[in-house]
Amino acid sequence: MSNQNVNSEVQEKITQALYYLERIVQDMGIPRNIRRAASESAKILKNSQMSPSLRAATVIGILDDVLSDPNMPLFSRVMILQIIAVLEQVRD
Repeated sequence: MSNQNVNSEVQEKITQALYYLERIVQDMGIPRNIRRAASESAKILKNSQMSPSLRAATVIGILDDVLSDPNMPLFSRVMILQIIAVLEQVRD
């Protein structure tokens, strides 16, 4: 696979993760601390100064921490698990 295809796949996965993160940030039914973590994660994913795999690993760590929140609605937990699954596929 060419380097161009790899870069576009990585960018597609990051874009997909950003879409789900923005949905979490915009949903006022989700607790503020979880929305804050999603917002912070989105900023990290948009930071082009870091390598894609480092951005993905950092965001996975942040989201993994909020998964233990007992106040998290089930649908947002599923979205966060989807984001983690997508970002685990990101490699440099």
